[in-house]
Amino acid sequence: MYIAIFGMFSFIWFGWAQENPKKSWRKYIGIASAVALVLCLIGVYLSVLNWNERTTLTDSAAFNNYLIFVSIEFLLSAIGAFLLIKFKKKDYIAPWIAFVVGIHFFWLKNIFNDFSLYILGVLLIGVALISLPFSKKLNVANSAITGIGAGTVLFCFAILGLIRFLMT
Repeated sequence: MYIAIFGMFSFIWFGWAQENPKKSWRKYIGIASAVALVLCLIGVYLSVLNWNERTTLTDSAAFNNYLIFVSIEFLLSAIGAFLLIKFKKKDYIAPWIAFVVGIHFFWLKNIFNDFSLYILGVLLIGVALISLPFSKKLNVANSAITGIGAGTVLFCFAILGLIRFLMT
């Protein structure tokens, strides 16, 4: 599922990057989206083949904590997006959501006992922060830089999941 989830979210972020990038970037973002989708589907296939294997979320306490953290993440993202729209700052929604998603990986590290989720969190927070000056400098939407950055980071973690799967 690691591959499927990170591949899917990579695909989604690359999709969001297509909001207003430089025209010359569109083809490459589209290719990245397609490759991320293929990786996601490989993850889905491998998950179905291993459906009955035990996972961290088999433990009900871990699953409940996971649901709590993801619910908080969605709530914070939605509230922030609503406020940004209300105050006519919708161009900041993508960086805001990347920032919240980055933070949520710090919570999930203990559930999944995976130190690399700290790295993922730091990288996504970094993407959210650097997207602001880079989008201004390059004269593109914040979502273009945030989407490319977050999509790339999540794609790398989907590949990490595939490597981990193949090495077991």
